[in-house]
Amino acid sequence: MSTREDTLSSPPIESKDELVDWFAEGCKPAEQWRIGTEHEKFVFNTADRTPVPYDGPTGINALMRAMITCCGWQPIEEDGNIIALRKPSGVAGGTISLEPGGQFELSGAPLETVHATCAETGTHLREVLSVGEPLGIGFLGLGFSPKWTIAETPLMPKPRYGIMMDYMPKVGSRGLDMMFRTTTIQVNLDFSDEADMVKKLRVGLALQPIATALFASSPFTEGKPNGFKSMRSEVWRDTDPDRTGILPFAFEDGMGFERYVDYALKVPMYFVYRNGQYIDASGSCFGDFLEGKLVQLPGEKPTLDDWSDHLTTLFPEVRLKRFLEMRGADGGRWDRICALPALWVGLLYDQDALGAACDLISDWSVEEIQTLRDVVPRDGLATRFRDQNVQMLAAKVLKIARAGLLARGRLNAEGCDETIFLSTLEDIVASGRSVSDELLALYHGRWEERVAPIFEEFAF
Repeated sequence: MSTREDTLSSPPIESKDELVDWFAEGCKPAEQWRIGTEHEKFVFNTADRTPVPYDGPTGINALMRAMITCCGWQPIEEDGNIIALRKPSGVAGGTISLEPGGQFELSGAPLETVHATCAETGTHLREVLSVGEPLGIGFLGLGFSPKWTIAETPLMPKPRYGIMMDYMPKVGSRGLDMMFRTTTIQVNLDFSDEADMVKKLRVGLALQPIATALFASSPFTEGKPNGFKSMRSEVWRDTDPDRTGILPFAFEDGMGFERYVDYALKVPMYFVYRNGQYIDASGSCFGDFLEGKLVQLPGEKPTLDDWSDHLTTLFPEVRLKRFLEMRGADGGRWDRICALPALWVGLLYDQDALGAACDLISDWSVEEIQTLRDVVPRDGLATRFRDQNVQMLAAKVLKIARAGLLARGRLNAEGCDETIFLSTLEDIVASGRSVSDELLALYHGRWEERVAPIFEEFAF
């Protein structure tokens, strides 16, 4: 989740048109399209495989201070606590932030190629491993905490999380699981205009379950199999129906920036940020705020900063901001962090590939997409879709993505194009075994129904 900093306040919003224009200002010509990759990972004590608290000589705070000392990061603080890190202006590296349960997140810089985003990930992982080892801290890339209860998981000192914790149980049964026990990989991609955004949004929403199946890595809860290939994805099905899901309206005629604005205006808020403090506005809608009717700030109109904040609290399978965020993948190791941008860049950044993806989903009904999204968390690649399963469908999707990456022709120093990052996913499709399938086989076999080995064999 994004980290808010005190800056010069933007002027009040006077009309809905300004919100529509805010999205439109994200349009870019193709030569300016970039790739932003984000990933989260669980942080654990290597001595006993317990979660790492914020405070203490080997806590998250100590980890972040060591990152500042070793690697040139700068602190971002709230109430005197370091809650994020950034590189100095003009220096590559992105932003590091903390999720509620201490999940360590890198929000990468917008980069030109998958090669560059994968290199950025590699640099980050080398940094955190070098800093974490002397502190006895390890990092795990899975979609759902395999062992810890919510009660065992520490809360990071970010005031907004207290607001969310109070609100979540009012709207769903799995919101706290989402906050404390999930991690994801995400890729952020650009669009050229409103029509291009709609095409990419629809393809992203329809094919997000395919990504979920390919990246499934969360079959355990509190040390036992949970019956799902992606518990992370299942958790989102009962987190908050107002702000999650496949956005059925996106497939209707007339979809565009204004339609998404209408949706976002109705989604209940979490907070308003004023003078370095988070004001609890949970349950109020942004539409009331736009009319000066927010109970917590009577007569006051929101700013574009408030609008940007609000959009970060919407959690659909694909989220629209001034770019599109693909949100359907479980957390994973280095090769999977590189594979996700390769998949979506291949599908969405070449016009022929995007056209082929649009053709693939052209006769899918919203009901079919919803069913696919509902079943994939449990059945993964074996999920049935019409006369095939998701494994077969994923093969078609990867073929389109490969063609799109080949057409881009972006080479690294060794002369390899971006298709090299699809090999991990192509192996999964060829075998029919996701990481979850691999983990379950180990659990029932060599691990003798224990999850403890996961912290050694699947750590970064």
